[in-house]
Amino acid sequence: MYDTAIYIGRFEPVHSGHLALLQRALASARQAIVVVGSAWQVRSPKNPFTWQERAEMLRNALPEADRARLQVLPVRDYYNEALWVRAVQRGVAALVPAGARIGLVGHFKDATSSYLSAFPGWELIPVERQGSIDATTIRDAYFGATPATAADALAPLAQQIPASTLAVLTAFAQQPDYPVLQEEWRMLRAYHQAWAQAPFPPVFATVDAVVRCQNHVLLIRRAHAPGKGQLAVPGGFIEQRETVWQSCLRELAEETHCQLPDATMRAALKEVAVFDHPDRSQRGRTITHAHYFDLGGAPFPAVQADDDAMQVQWVAIDQLAALEEAFFEDHFHMLDHFFSLTTQA
Repeated sequence: MYDTAIYIGRFEPVHSGHLALLQRALASARQAIVVVGSAWQVRSPKNPFTWQERAEMLRNALPEADRARLQVLPVRDYYNEALWVRAVQRGVAALVPAGARIGLVGHFKDATSSYLSAFPGWELIPVERQGSIDATTIRDAYFGATPATAADALAPLAQQIPASTLAVLTAFAQQPDYPVLQEEWRMLRAYHQAWAQAPFPPVFATVDAVVRCQNHVLLIRRAHAPGKGQLAVPGGFIEQRETVWQSCLRELAEETHCQLPDATMRAALKEVAVFDHPDRSQRGRTITHAHYFDLGGAPFPAVQADDDAMQVQWVAIDQLAALEEAFFEDHFHMLDHFFSLTTQA
């Protein structure tokens, strides 16, 4: 018997396979800690529910007696395994006494399960795959429906979805966020289908411009799906005859009309960082080169929203942490890299 059993997942949404592993964790230890990943993410077709909503799904799927032995630890993605592992370790350490015997529940399904080997101080409690359902299948059936037909669309899967999850899904289908996520889901589905006949899975190359001036950073609100209305740094896809430098300045000018002389931008360039986590974009494998410019105390360049931006604004860097849940994909973590916004990092 372990003092604490850890179970790590995203639970988007909770299904019977999740519940079986959670029950194994509770059967193996005096208490269980569920690490809920993708916390503080903006709603998207891949991450439709807040960590609080997912925690409630988990608790409501358990008998009353077991709920008292469950603790939920939300952890952001970071898109950097070393940072993520340290955040999980610190979070767990704050919830368990020193010297506690800790077990980690899980099974190796594919490369995404490599995290199970990242905690050498915790003993692995191996569990075989439970059932045939996965959260992607549920989300596809759900977002392919309508508010009126969501329950019917989920009916063939209902035996593998806890009643608490079904109740949340049915209620959420009546909320304004549901059609917004459906629009995103349809756009992403069409995007993937457009590349389905390629001889190899495509890898996309993009650029982003992180422009700092007077301790503010230049941000846009995206005008189109995916991420319509969400905060982002200016950027986009590299064109065939451009260097990453040329693409960066072009995208910055097209979206914000921020057009400073090349020499000024080169003098302001502080760093170019590559963000290449396989899961950073729901559009597919996308590698971006983020250029960090610091204009110091110079006057704010004139800006105006255009192209893929519905709005452009200078935002104080000390306000960014409070806006984490409003950012597109990994753009908050891009800013975190340059500005050290999160205390857990």
